[in-house]
Amino acid sequence: MKYEGIIIRPPSEASSLLLQVTVGCSHNRCTFCPTYKGVRFRIKSREEIEEDILEASRFRRVERVFLCDGDALIVPQGRLVEILASIGKNIRGVRRIGLYGNAKSILRKSVDDLKELRRLGLGIVYLGVESGSRGVLAAVRKGVTYEEMVEAGRRVKEAGITLSVTVLLGIGGREGSMEHAEGTARILTEIDPDYVGALTVMVVPGTPLYEDYAAGRFELPDTFGFLKELGVMIGKSNFTDCFFTSNHASNYLPLRVRLPEGRERALTMLDEVIAAKDERILRPEYLRAL
Repeated sequence: MKYEGIIIRPPSEASSLLLQVTVGCSHNRCTFCPTYKGVRFRIKSREEIEEDILEASRFRRVERVFLCDGDALIVPQGRLVEILASIGKNIRGVRRIGLYGNAKSILRKSVDDLKELRRLGLGIVYLGVESGSRGVLAAVRKGVTYEEMVEAGRRVKEAGITLSVTVLLGIGGREGSMEHAEGTARILTEIDPDYVGALTVMVVPGTPLYEDYAAGRFELPDTFGFLKELGVMIGKSNFTDCFFTSNHASNYLPLRVRLPEGRERALTMLDEVIAAKDERILRPEYLRAL
């Protein structure tokens, strides 16, 4: 398998075959993300992708495939159909194909387009929502409005594809912390995803967010402020059936809860940790990572 540049994938795709179909991210403007800075986005050629698929066809069995990089759903529908069809034809045992899709790329696909991809094996789309605050979405340059983000998430679900979204604790800063948390609870309720992964923002040198941080224009919540945001997101959101986690390496307190039934247990635990204000309970800074 041939890989170019930095390869990222969701934690839940750790055992998946990683098939790189694009290089970089088609949006690549989010102020907090350092991953593809300086990388020119491109879609790999048919020949490059097919060569990797044929190489994978020699593996004994592959149950899951993840299409990299940052936004594989931006690939034009016809090309994406070709790729999924080739995976189904050549790689034995594939039960699910997953990919990242930003809201703009999802909205370029109709529900019928997405249903076609589902029939060819696309089983899960990972969408970075980050925040439900309109001000925060604009400030971090997500490139879409609140309403467009909701429509994108709903379109994936209408097509029958599992939807996993990520949100970022702390991205509203200290001043906008509660507005961010409450808005995020609201947008999660409107989208009603199957999975939510809450990550904690890490300010990385070389990003616009870092420049704001260094200049004093952006101030992070304190450690327990991140947990207060998490409590608001869990407490004020309403889901049909969602598995909500904060067990990413960036987080101070790992949490895994099925909502809505596990809401009270999760909120009780968060309240106890916040009241104790004992940082020894939390993941130490030196163990936190992107």
